[in-house]
Amino acid sequence: MTDTFDHEKQTASAWFRQLRDDIVAAFEGLEDSHDTGPFADMAPGRFEVSETKRASDDGSDAGGGLMSVMRGGRVFEKVGVNISTVYGALGEQAQAAMMARKGLPGMKDDPRFWASGISLVAHMQNPHAPAVHMNTRMFWTPHAWWFGGGSDLNPCIEYDDDTVHFHATQKAHLDPHGAAHYPRLKDWADEYFYIPHRHRARGVGGIFMDDYCTGDWQADFDLTRDIGRAFLPAYVPLVEKRRTTPCADADKDTQLIHRGLYAEYNLVYDRGTKFGLATGHDANAVLMSLPPMAKWV
Repeated sequence: MTDTFDHEKQTASAWFRQLRDDIVAAFEGLEDSHDTGPFADMAPGRFEVSETKRASDDGSDAGGGLMSVMRGGRVFEKVGVNISTVYGALGEQAQAAMMARKGLPGMKDDPRFWASGISLVAHMQNPHAPAVHMNTRMFWTPHAWWFGGGSDLNPCIEYDDDTVHFHATQKAHLDPHGAAHYPRLKDWADEYFYIPHRHRARGVGGIFMDDYCTGDWQADFDLTRDIGRAFLPAYVPLVEKRRTTPCADADKDTQLIHRGLYAEYNLVYDRGTKFGLATGHDANAVLMSLPPMAKWV
């Protein structure tokens, strides 16, 4: 496969930027709401935006992105919405990982890559409002291209109706692409977001795919785009419903302990964290997903 994907790369990168802009606007809108319950006396939060750069071995341009982080809002205790488009040559460690996962030939002879995506993690002030993760991405090498990503809900205090709404919204966005997609991606998420050393999932699941390529770029991009489009209608109503719930000290303690699961998973198992650090992307952007505070018993 030769580098004939300039249009597709630009299209994917532009979509991730548009999705980022939509989410940032929606989250700041939640902060501006007047019925924020126990945290109503706090000032509405705003995103701080900074540019990120990927470090290349030879100092050449290797791309970067935008890191948008809100801290100490009255709805979001910490939320990050990052986008990046990075490129260059994969190092030996990353080449080995790609060959093991994808069986790609010729990586050592032509280790070029291009990757673009959006990554979001939200940790909430109110322990009754669920934390959430979402990311979608496109990866290209001269030998192959693929998509990945999804979203999963991570409540520290679970509500069955919230879980039902989150999954139903994702299913509604995936079903137009084929009825088999939702159950397959749900099972994939259940497997991927499992914490082996705790013998439990980190949350109540969602959808997830990785290394996804049917050979039809447009169809695969459309599926990836609808995974992103499902996020706000799946998540925002849950925040609107739970942000005003009264919370006690015991609820905050439950929240901090549950956040420990999230930190353990992302530092030990998450592929995106490992890849970002291994390929020289901005460490602060890669580790943005970590909660502001957590607790272990």
